[in-house]
Amino acid sequence: MKTAILVVSFGTSYEDTLKKNITALEDEIQKAYPDFEVRRAFTSGFIMNKLRKEMNIDIDNVETALDRLKNDGFDRVICQPTHIMNGFEYEKFRDMAESKSHMFESVVIGEPLLYGTEDNENIVDCLKEIFKDKEDSAVVFMGHGSDHPANSIYAALDYMMKDRGFENGFMGTVEGYPEIDSVISFLKSKDYKNIVLTPFMLVAGDHAENDMASDEEDSWNTIFKNEGFEVECIVKGLGEYESIRKLYLDKIEKILN
Repeated sequence: MKTAILVVSFGTSYEDTLKKNITALEDEIQKAYPDFEVRRAFTSGFIMNKLRKEMNIDIDNVETALDRLKNDGFDRVICQPTHIMNGFEYEKFRDMAESKSHMFESVVIGEPLLYGTEDNENIVDCLKEIFKDKEDSAVVFMGHGSDHPANSIYAALDYMMKDRGFENGFMGTVEGYPEIDSVISFLKSKDYKNIVLTPFMLVAGDHAENDMASDEEDSWNTIFKNEGFEVECIVKGLGEYESIRKLYLDKIEKILN
């Protein structure tokens, strides 16, 4: 059976972080499964249009990618998302994949990075190890956030970090809860003076560069500094860490087993 792995991401228009995160993950998947063909799709129409207009880069959406795979004679497709959680973008991807599933002998839809308590434990343990040399600072993760019910996972992760020995880890979001004001309140109650800001997103794109690390008046970097904190920004997407890329590989292995 001719099999492809379609790696589906929200996407980014930042070419450097695209290579360091999404391409790095896709390359590792291809190396792990040399008998399968790995292909790419994005779910953000805005990003795909921007890449096409500004950089002359064409990336398929999920439906077009599946049409190409059908035309190229593939019988089975493993659709593995890089989305963090089961939110709006994951649901959009899943619906697109399901709409094309009749064209193949098998279409398997993988889980997002965080799909249950075990996944949460795994990523907290990874983050604890990655930032173990920052124990004298509060490590503040900037998640995207939304009004989707899955947004509750951010507060669960914040709680779980403390529960699993990562007491100086804190989770906030740009567009959901916990909000930055809540994070600031917690940090002040614990008398933290130094903080590390880093994105809790697959790629370090627009949110990481502008909403988090820039010197703009409303960036997290500026807001925390105005509240009296010493701030270090680490502008790296989750996809740059080998241990977190392995969590995605484990998702594919789970499908195959």
